[in-house]
Amino acid sequence: MEVYRDTYSSMLKVYKEVLPRLPVKEKFDLTDQLSRSIKAIPRLIAEGYAKRHQKFGFQKYLDDAMAECNETIVGIEQCRDIYRIDSITCNELIASYNKSARQIFKLAEAWNNFEKNRRRKNDQTQTI
Repeated sequence: MEVYRDTYSSMLKVYKEVLPRLPVKEKFDLTDQLSRSIKAIPRLIAEGYAKRHQKFGFQKYLDDAMAECNETIVGIEQCRDIYRIDSITCNELIASYNKSARQIFKLAEAWNNFEKNRRRKNDQTQTI
């Protein structure tokens, strides 16, 4: 999936180009929080995909991944605005996570419609 690839690539970029530039005093706050949110997104997509056969499994993981994208955007904005981390890099990452959040939203919508149609067909088959 493209969104998995993009979020994984962005995660690596944050690790290489943003987190090392944060001050030591942020180790247990912004660094830790941003580190967890960027790693969570591709993990949630992968885990959700593995559970796509469950009634609401995939949907829950996509919702969580989208929330982590939003949290990541705020964290990167804070890095840029508070600590003046390279604005070009931060803006590119913000755009990437914004795009990923939209892709996840559309994927979740499509999955929800797919599930509704599949359930409707199962219900019709069972009444026949």
